[in-house]
Order: sequence, then structure tokens, then C-alpha cells
Amino acid sequence: MSSILHNGSGEETSRPDVLVHVAANVRRLRQAAGLSQQALAEAAGVSRRMLVSVERGDVNVSLTTLDRLAEALGVIFHVLVQPPETEDSAYIDEVAWAGRSPESYGRLLASKATREVELWRWQLAPGERYASEPDSDGWHEMIVVVEGILTLRIGDETRTLAEGEFHVFPSDQPYAYCNEGEATLRFIRNVLH
Repeated sequence: MSSILHNGSGEETSRPDVLVHVAANVRRLRQAAGLSQQALAEAAGVSRRMLVSVERGDVNVSLTTLDRLAEALGVIFHVLVQPPETEDSAYIDEVAWAGRSPESYGRLLASKATREVELWRWQLAPGERYASEPDSDGWHEMIVVVEGILTLRIGDETRTLAEGEFHVFPSDQPYAYCNEGEATLRFIRNVLH
């Protein structure tokens, strides 16, 4: 399952722990909305125990769970992962997904809410895979490979993209990014609604 993970080793993932930001933002937004932990957990369709752990910053939380919490709080995803003291609401530059290898991560660079748009820089070590549940109708992914070869699985379809190639697809179906090669894969991901 794709999760936001605690700070790992390696130069690229060396950063303030994004779970600290998530914990502070969820707690602040929940309190501002006048919701108890139980009320927010029920609205988001997660257990109260999960919400307590999220607010403590001591759980590896899935991106899907964060989407549910954001929706229940009436905000967009990036508001939960953004450092609370950030002046520019579009600038995030935080690792929001980490794989098994320290070389594998998804870094949310920016997000703007005129329509919701997110800009990510991804890196996957050989053998690494990021799988996602379907998004709601209206969401799309735009991918461009910077280095390596991306195996993209969209529903029952498999597509291979080499350096410089790109693909745009609706993400209202299961999809996965896979590095089946022997070199590190780097790509840019633009998510828009």
C-alpha cells in the first residue's frame, strides 16, 4: 500500500518528517472545524485509533486515507502535507511517499487550487512499485520520464515509457508505476482535476 513514511536515510529524503506536518495540520483543522476525533474519523471513514495515530504523527498513513481526511475537513490534499508555516500556499517540496528503498520516493513539489493541480518529482529504485487505488471521476495524471524506463499499468493495460516519453490518462481506475529495469527511474508526475 502506498503510504507516507517517516524520514528515511539518503540525501533526497533528508527532510523534516512530513508526518509531523500532517499531524499538526489535521489536529489544527479538526479543532477549527469544531470536530471531535470520533466525528472526524466517522466523516472520513477511518477508525478513531487511526486518527489518533495520525494526529500523533506516529503512523504510516496511506495517501488514500489522507485524501479521505482532507475531504472530511473540506480542504485539498496538499493542505495536510504542507509545512504549517509556509507563506506560499503553492510551494510544498515535501516527500509524500517513500518506497522500501531509500532511492524510491514521491516528492510533492507544488499544488495550486484554482482547479486542483499537483506537481510531483518521483524516483523509483529497481524493482520498486507504487500502486494506487482509483481516483474519483475527473482526475487525470500526466507523466514524463526524465531518466530510465517506466512500466505504467493502467487497469488491464501495460505501457512502457522511455526517457523523454510521456503519457496522459484518466486515473479513475487502478494504476501503478513500476521500475522493472536495472537503473533508477526518475519521472515528473502532474495530477489534475
